[in-house]
Amino acid sequence: MIHHLNIDLETFSSVDIKKAGMYKYVQSPDFEILLFGYSLDGAPVEVIDLTHGIGIPDVIRRLLFDPACTKHAFNAAFEWYCLSKYYNTPDPCAWAPQWRDTQLHGLYCGYTAGLGATGVALGLPEDKRKLATGKALIKLFCTPTTPTARNGGRTRTLPHHEPEKWELFKEYNRQDVVTEQEIQRRLSPFPVPDFVQRQWETDLRINARGVAVDLDLIHGALECSDAITDVLTQEAVQLTGLDNPNSVPQLSGWLTKETGSTVTDLRKETVKTMLEGEIPSDTARRALEIRQELSKTSVKKYTAMTEAMCEDGRVRGMLQFYGANRSGRWAGRLVQVQNLPRTYLHGDMLDLARELVKGRKLDHLQLIYGSVPDTLSQLIRTALVPAPGHQFVDADFSAIEARVIAWLAGEDWVLDVFRSHGKIYEATAANMFGVPIEKIVKGNPEYDLRQKGKVATLALGYNGAAPALINMGALKMGIPEEDLPDIVRRWREANKRIVALWYAVENAAIGVVQTGRPAGVRGLLFALEGDHATDQYFLTITLPCGRKLYYARPSLGTNQWGKPSLQYWGMNQTTKKWMPIETYGGKLTENIVQAIARDCLAENIERLEAAGFPVVFHVHDEVIIDIEKEKADLDTVYSIMSQPIDWAPGLPLSADGWCGGYYTKD
Repeated sequence: MIHHLNIDLETFSSVDIKKAGMYKYVQSPDFEILLFGYSLDGAPVEVIDLTHGIGIPDVIRRLLFDPACTKHAFNAAFEWYCLSKYYNTPDPCAWAPQWRDTQLHGLYCGYTAGLGATGVALGLPEDKRKLATGKALIKLFCTPTTPTARNGGRTRTLPHHEPEKWELFKEYNRQDVVTEQEIQRRLSPFPVPDFVQRQWETDLRINARGVAVDLDLIHGALECSDAITDVLTQEAVQLTGLDNPNSVPQLSGWLTKETGSTVTDLRKETVKTMLEGEIPSDTARRALEIRQELSKTSVKKYTAMTEAMCEDGRVRGMLQFYGANRSGRWAGRLVQVQNLPRTYLHGDMLDLARELVKGRKLDHLQLIYGSVPDTLSQLIRTALVPAPGHQFVDADFSAIEARVIAWLAGEDWVLDVFRSHGKIYEATAANMFGVPIEKIVKGNPEYDLRQKGKVATLALGYNGAAPALINMGALKMGIPEEDLPDIVRRWREANKRIVALWYAVENAAIGVVQTGRPAGVRGLLFALEGDHATDQYFLTITLPCGRKLYYARPSLGTNQWGKPSLQYWGMNQTTKKWMPIETYGGKLTENIVQAIARDCLAENIERLEAAGFPVVFHVHDEVIIDIEKEKADLDTVYSIMSQPIDWAPGLPLSADGWCGGYYTKD
């Protein structure tokens, strides 16, 4: 008989889980499971208070490790790892296939993260929602207590200190199981595919594996940062006479007096713009230069690494599976590897910079590299290192989104480029401006067209226009603003099938919502799916791999041009509120293309793992493998990542990369 066990835990640890992550939190010597809430096969929820020396009942313990019992939890990775520690499980990852994550189920169906937020978005009634009192109770019982005279100087609040609140905490734990069950029930007609479940299990394995950090480099960087910050701050004090030249109001007021122009803010872009213009005072210019230098010191990333590092020197839990709601791509956590500063230093210059920072050679850094804060910022990536005796093998899909959108649209000339020389920027420029591609080479005047081909390729694939080119840096490349509309027109003329794809996708989505009848576009299936019993309704787009994109509660509105537009309920990325969102063909195409690119990465992570190439983290379309030096075979990794994918016949894939002793951007 198949059993289902819904679980929610309340725990204590002195480690700050938000800064350090789940793995270090659970590995803390004082980690403890306080409450074990569960429901077996839909029975009323039971709460076991483990603080009284009562253990988890034998019948439940046996079911926990019984493959015939499926364990369900919201953000199940937490319960999985906590109970692995509680039972000292030899191989926690072997246990992962028995777990199902209700948070993943919600994210898969287009809902947001967080038990309370998901309950609200699903429209759960009050008696099925997460209790609002939980945040205060968690702070009281699950984190260290600040000792005061009033609380007797204690560093932790135990049940007997607050018996009434402890009873409320048990009710909170009980209600979390009820909420998780109700979310699971409402989403059950829309299951997570088995292959996505397996990808989640692989993600657990990668996050649990973690990546090593170079602690010597980190400590050196933090010391150098403190030293240069002190030097620059003292110089600013002498220049301005201010008590605190790092204070925005103080420095803004001083600059206003010094320059005769009102300075309202000191954001990075504002300071950069001011320095690019005329400044009547050399003193004011130097003060702004110091402000700019100090803003380059990205030591928070170094600090984040130390806070998340486990006892064995590895950072775990850096990836959030299905973190990007619309496409299902991964998101970064803790160190945020998806958002690290670029590294422009390479080779011997990069090696030397790392050694000087490790040696705390501040004077040498200034002499050779000029800006110490900028150098420290560039070195952040290199603090991620392979295990001793290992190397990183880094491989990145080449122009994956440009390949996917051309494949999806049937833009054959683009596919031919990727199947041959791969010079997509030159080929795009040649098509746009009617110039032979052979002339677009360095040294020829036609080579200037490559920049236009590049920015057009990067910016215009999703119905973008001149503003998209500006956001992609067209003006900074030296392209005059008056040239932008012509670039848009030429790119669209050269990519008519991609343009047609935008409108086909938009018309299909609107048509499905209008009529309720499914529609197909280029191998994609658009449909309305709903379940009256659970009051769940979606527009779904079935991707080539069989995964679906979900748009909750779709409806039709009218856009700014008076034409029908598609709306759905989602998380507004600006307000962080669950509300109606308007979309259009270009944005839907972007969702689809990025989702397919994500599926290509997921497929290849599985292939690499199966071939004995252990992935320690990945960034967008790039995988980083930590492997013994003698097995660091870049050609084999390229070969794996270039193999055809069954569900994407004709999609040309290619990868590029490097091997090395630390992470960088090649």
